[in-house]
Amino acid sequence: MINTDQRPADRAALETTLGDRFDITLKLSCHRTEQELLKSLTEFATDSLTPKEYLLVAYNGERFRSGFDLPFLRTRYTLQDAAWPFIDVSYADLMPIFQHRFNTQLDDEPAADLEGVYETIVGNELTAVDPFEDSNQAVEAFEDGAFEALLRHNIADILRTNALAAVGEQYCGKSEFDVKSLTPTVSDSTVFRSSAHESVRHIF
Repeated sequence: MINTDQRPADRAALETTLGDRFDITLKLSCHRTEQELLKSLTEFATDSLTPKEYLLVAYNGERFRSGFDLPFLRTRYTLQDAAWPFIDVSYADLMPIFQHRFNTQLDDEPAADLEGVYETIVGNELTAVDPFEDSNQAVEAFEDGAFEALLRHNIADILRTNALAAVGEQYCGKSEFDVKSLTPTVSDSTVFRSSAHESVRHIF
């Protein structure tokens, strides 16, 4: 899924080019606004994730400053006043596993980021196809409308994460994964906002 921010994108051409480059079957959906993309993500989570026992994984996906995924998603869903999509979905962050259960020493320093850990544990085959050295360049690519380069970076990160998840499953016990539920404490956003508003009204 990609938000084109009202700009044109050739979905079919991107699917073909990126699928061939990564040797994968790619199904891409293009959305003109963030609201449309979040709606599509919610539908995907409801139809494909919730009915099955999937474990959603990320690498350093919980911290805002050095991580990204979950804090960003929570903020964007909040600003769009949209309900959180991950109901009855389990989640585990892979970073602690590779920090504490593997030797990721690289050039006298332990590798900490996704790219470094992947290269140390799996290999560097994705380095050549990832056009960026860091995620700040991905932000610039989005602003410039360079969607193919942006998607190449994102797909490379997804494949890195998937490969590390497979390694973790193969060499670590289930108890090593700090599995959490992404189900919110209050699943009805209307009730939550009403309660929050009522609290503020009583304060003032």
